[in-house]
Amino acid sequence: MKQATSRRRITAALVGLIVLVLGGWLVRDVIETRVSAPQTQALSTLPPETATTYRLIQAGGPFPYPGSDGTVFENREKRLPQKPSGYYHEYTVPTPGSADRGPRRLITGDGRELYYTGDHYQSFVVVDPAK
Repeated sequence: MKQATSRRRITAALVGLIVLVLGGWLVRDVIETRVSAPQTQALSTLPPETATTYRLIQAGGPFPYPGSDGTVFENREKRLPQKPSGYYHEYTVPTPGSADRGPRRLITGDGRELYYTGDHYQSFVVVDPAK
């Protein structure tokens, strides 16, 4: 009798643990989705180099990093809406004082979307180029 009660307790504890773990994953996914939804920001409020890069995109170049600018952005971090490969392209927004390309990028989508990241894909804002 004592063994059966002990087994029931262990089984109940394991089931409870599994429910907690699965619940935690679900809550984390919901929170990440809400936190990572990009907000809209006017182009004029971003660093001035962003507007310069946007004008270069509109003109088709020339770009400061021709081997990198205009390449496909794969959205590996999944911070932008999921689209087929080749949908997004990235462009360098120069960072004053940086010895390399720096962390800032403009990302364009085939649907004319425009995103900015100032922290190398950790976060994005939707850019309104008309403002």
